Amino acid sequence: MVNEEQVGFHKGAVSTLIKERQELARMLGIVDSLLQAHVEALKKLGVDITQQAPAEEKKTVKTKR
Repeated sequence: MVNEEQVGFHKGAVSTLIKERQELARMLGIVDSLLQAHVEALKKLGVDITQQAPAEEKKTVKTKR
């Protein structure tokens, strides 16, 4: 019976983690869409985001460490 409980536990964990990963991918899609919309709006306003991107990337890398 103990082996069956362990199998059930791990199957449940895998199922939950798969659903969590799917939700995370959905959220990333939403964030990417919003980023793209803001970048396009900035382009229309004449702001060159490509010059600011490397500086923002460096800030993000420093913050993660």
